[in-house]
Amino acid sequence: MVEFNKKILDNGLTVIHEKRDVDVTTVMFAVPYGAMYESEEEKGIAHFIEHLCFKGTEKRNAKKIAEELESVGGELNAFTHEEVTAYHVRLPSQHLSLAIEVLGDIFFNANFPEVELERERNVILEEINMYRDSPRSHTIESIKSNLYESPHGLFIGGSENSVKGLSREMIIEKHNKIYVPKNSVLCVVGNNSFDEVVELAENFVGFERKGVELKDYNVVERVVCSSEKRADLMQANVALGIHFSNLTENKRYATEVFNSILGEGMSSNLFIEVREKRGLVYGIKSDLDLGRHYGYMVIWAGTDPTKIDEVISVCKDEFMKMKEISAEIVEDAKIKVIGNRKVSTEASNETAINLIFEEFHGDANDYYDYVNKINSVSVEDVKSLTEGAEFASFVLSS
Repeated sequence: MVEFNKKILDNGLTVIHEKRDVDVTTVMFAVPYGAMYESEEEKGIAHFIEHLCFKGTEKRNAKKIAEELESVGGELNAFTHEEVTAYHVRLPSQHLSLAIEVLGDIFFNANFPEVELERERNVILEEINMYRDSPRSHTIESIKSNLYESPHGLFIGGSENSVKGLSREMIIEKHNKIYVPKNSVLCVVGNNSFDEVVELAENFVGFERKGVELKDYNVVERVVCSSEKRADLMQANVALGIHFSNLTENKRYATEVFNSILGEGMSSNLFIEVREKRGLVYGIKSDLDLGRHYGYMVIWAGTDPTKIDEVISVCKDEFMKMKEISAEIVEDAKIKVIGNRKVSTEASNETAINLIFEEFHGDANDYYDYVNKINSVSVEDVKSLTEGAEFASFVLSS
């Protein structure tokens, strides 16, 4: 029986907790703010803030932040998503107090030193270049821009121009408005009691910054086909994009079953048909990106430039064949999806991430109803996802 608890503190900070018997704990602070909330001019500011929170507070510089947590075996990291920015550390459960104190400090009290800001700006510009220089990453990012108008269709990290235009004043103002207790969740998964977690979290009760209510930008869909040429590429990278259900729609769980059958793993329809039977690719897969106000599937393949049209045609055919899928295959896929979830969430950090997303998209308790939700998916639910499908495409080749 899972022991799960949740409490909203007097200052608005939400605390969620799963008790485990393994002596490893993940502590995660998160806000429901990411790239989706940014205008085109400030694109990348959520990601920039994420980087800069590790650069110092009044109590700690960047070196001390890393040393305090890593000296006890901690693994420190963070991520920026379209709708969530989160900071987390996984470490032995006995060091819970240290984890909450240090992570809470960098989360709420980052002071954005000017020298560090300019240095990290260059780091992010190199990160943008890295993604662009990777054919696969660039292709997957480009299909998103063919599915959505700006600003939602833009790269989460921003562009060279937008990142260069982000001043320290803009970053501090945004952080002060967003990173406040009432917008935030503290998630702890590990071998610690809920009372202990709440007692440590109460340290932030006196926090006075009021912040602002978060407002969504309008997501405008589109379907565009485009291509790009680069010299010296031996392989063409092909991506197809299809608008799909978002996380608030009742077909959310059907999309996971659909994706598992179509393009997850070596047993998927795309892998068997495109690679095993036809030998057209080495790598091929499908992925989902689902949020509260958007949802899409990406089919990616790497192939010989002479085989581009054939690969696209076969992928489209396999997608549309899903409307003829049998009930037996759907039932088998449910077992696979549920099994994949159990394996992935053996790690406390993966469970924390899932709990954070469920909390921001509704209620963390929904995480524990996952098996029932997947099992409730019908064959008709899966088949219906092919209706009205339009394919955006992006091809990067020499």
